[in-house]
Amino acid sequence: MSELQVVDLHKRFSTGGEVLAGVGFEAQRGTITAIVGPSGCGKSVLLHVIAGYDRPTSGNVHVDGKVAGTPGLDRLMMFQENALFPWMTVVENIAFGPHASGRLNGKEAAELARALLPRFGLNGVGDMYPDRLSGGMQRRVELVRALINEPGVLLLDEPFRGLDALTRRIMRQYFLELHAERPRTTLLVTSEIDEALALADRILVLSARPSAVRATIDTHADNARAHVIALLREPLSAADLEPSEPAVPA
Repeated sequence: MSELQVVDLHKRFSTGGEVLAGVGFEAQRGTITAIVGPSGCGKSVLLHVIAGYDRPTSGNVHVDGKVAGTPGLDRLMMFQENALFPWMTVVENIAFGPHASGRLNGKEAAELARALLPRFGLNGVGDMYPDRLSGGMQRRVELVRALINEPGVLLLDEPFRGLDALTRRIMRQYFLELHAERPRTTLLVTSEIDEALALADRILVLSARPSAVRATIDTHADNARAHVIALLREPLSAADLEPSEPAVPA
């Protein structure tokens, strides 16, 4: 049984029309699935629905075989925008989740947060506030804050967006090392095909809005990069609107 199953998701907004047109796929336990597609196709909307921050018009999200509706500890999302609390220090930001959920007391959460900082090149910044950090360091803090909660499903929306090339490369390496140590089911939205190929086990290619799944590509397959690029350039066909995964039995 896959840890995450997305079943025939539709999302329509009253003002923007239909965004998701029957998106369905499975993400196996402990794997990284990258999601790519044309700009504005609804990649972030898809993550918001999976996370429970937005309700689908129809369709379901299943985690470990159970319908996942409202946001929960089984799914955690790292947003495109900076979401650090400006009135909290780095350690307080990172420790907030496990402390608020009751998994750890305040002291334990802070100690764990400080122990993680060196792994992300954040030595000596634990008592600083977010506005004293560079953009790259803020993104590192946000990634640590996501990982410390140990979610069953990690949802990353352009996690390395806006970083310079060197910082992006370092962040990718940190991420892969931690994932190798403690694999977790991960969905990664990215606009960079090479990033998807470098980080993911497979790539989910979405069509233009209203989004449907064009194909799922194994990143280790021959000509994977060329296949993704070709799909992104091709127009949507009627076959793309057919359900990409079977429905989950009741």
